[in-house]
Amino acid sequence: MRDDRDYKLDLSPQSGVTPPQTEPATDQPTPRPYLSVHFACCNIYLRIYRTPDGQSYKGHCPRCNKQVTFAVGQGGSSSRIFRVE
Repeated sequence: MRDDRDYKLDLSPQSGVTPPQTEPATDQPTPRPYLSVHFACCNIYLRIYRTPDGQSYKGHCPRCNKQVTFAVGQGGSSSRIFRVE
């Protein structure tokens, strides 16, 4: 078989050159903290995520727009599931 290309690609390792060191893939996102909330007004379960400042969880019912805020602090609840009447 004849090779008519005007270039040749050399893939052999060069002496004295080490490949760049790569770090293990740790780009896994950290899970965002959330609360499970049951809005009894419209019988809907929803996740309410923590605000970026980490001070509270804020959300609303997607049907009736009832607003809810859960503060984060010492002496709070260890429960992750709540019912909003």
